[in-house]
Amino acid sequence: MSNTATRIRNLREKAGLNQQQLADRLEIPRPAVSAIESGGRKVSADELVVLARLFSVTVDYIVGLEEGVKVTLPAPGTAKTKQTKRPRRELRVNVPRKHLDKFREVLIYMLGAVGARPNIGETVLYKLLYFIDFDYYEKYEEQLIGATYIKNHYGPTPVEFNEIVDRMMAEGEIIRIEVPYYDYLQKKYIPLRHPDLTRLDAREIQMIDDVLARLADMGARQISEYSHNDIPWLTTEDGERIEYETVFYRTPQYSVRGYEDDEGKADAVS
Repeated sequence: MSNTATRIRNLREKAGLNQQQLADRLEIPRPAVSAIESGGRKVSADELVVLARLFSVTVDYIVGLEEGVKVTLPAPGTAKTKQTKRPRRELRVNVPRKHLDKFREVLIYMLGAVGARPNIGETVLYKLLYFIDFDYYEKYEEQLIGATYIKNHYGPTPVEFNEIVDRMMAEGEIIRIEVPYYDYLQKKYIPLRHPDLTRLDAREIQMIDDVLARLADMGARQISEYSHNDIPWLTTEDGERIEYETVFYRTPQYSVRGYEDDEGKADAVS
């Protein structure tokens, strides 16, 4: 079996799709997917693009030209993760305990607030997390969740999402379901507990509420297109990490800082 075939099978299984569901997304017969995963059939260029978009990875990763993203979560009861030597072209993300805990509570809070809406699937959640993180950093010059986002066709994608969600499902905090939404199956997450609000301060909750009020009515395509005009996404190469510092170059349409007010305060002090 080729490396490409193995990667496609692993990506499909990690996404919780069976071969028929993947065949439906690729618009090919199910036996063709089986042949791809066994190495008996090559993947077309068009199919590679669909797979990359579906699984939020690059085409280079699927065909083995890059190592992809490795996410390391702290084991229960540990405070730090050990840094290891990074292979060429690999993005390694070690998630500190405080960021892991914050990510979980923010996600639970979001799901409780808007998760039941029919438009809130995985793609919309990605973008809401991105705007919560980057808006907070622009406004306060501090990280809220501090997740790592990469640029792909559908917009910013938090690379820690799958690993953290898998752990949350294993620990009985959320469940994942797939429901029909227009012409595709939508991944939705249902919280099984309330958020621990002692882990979120007042201005963090206010930022989450502000982003949800502004963007949570958007569908996947609308919010993806909206994210494509934000300076952090525009100034990042495909498949690369989106740097938080780029928020300070945002256009007025996206900025949440109020720089004119900051300048007025500075003039008053001087």
